[in-house]
Amino acid sequence: MKWIGALLFIGTTTWIGFEMSKRLNNRPKHIRQLKNALQILEAEILYSQLSLRDAFETIANQIPQPTQSFFKALCDGMQKSGTDLASLWGKSIGKLMKDSSLGNNEKEILLQFGRTLGQHDFTQQQKHIQLTVSHLNRELEEARDNQYKYSKMAKSLGFLCGLFIVLLLI
Repeated sequence: MKWIGALLFIGTTTWIGFEMSKRLNNRPKHIRQLKNALQILEAEILYSQLSLRDAFETIANQIPQPTQSFFKALCDGMQKSGTDLASLWGKSIGKLMKDSSLGNNEKEILLQFGRTLGQHDFTQQQKHIQLTVSHLNRELEEARDNQYKYSKMAKSLGFLCGLFIVLLLI
């Protein structure tokens, strides 16, 4: 019975290590998705001159999950009358943070961008989008560094911690 419990414990800690590694590996991918979405938003606002709701719908049709659900929620929320874009943006970011592997820095960058969205003319809006993309580029580099440094370590550490604790308890 002890051995079954020990194997289950080692399996659980290994699984936790793999989940941590998965989050580290997904973070750069999710940041790239956000960058692509913002670049599409810039093109739709400047060149197609679509409304924000239509631009969000276009982005939702072109970007994979979890960013797709973020922009879909924005599009659906804007269809309802009387919805404030800033509060809708904040709620959607909260849901995006739960569904994705993004960190607090990306959340703050997106919240700052959401405060300026739709409140300026085309050229000012373009500058805000480019500033947000440059901040996301910085975070992308940090995410890649963390991925290379800690991804394999998290997998190994999960297994080794479980093994160490089992050996201490036996």
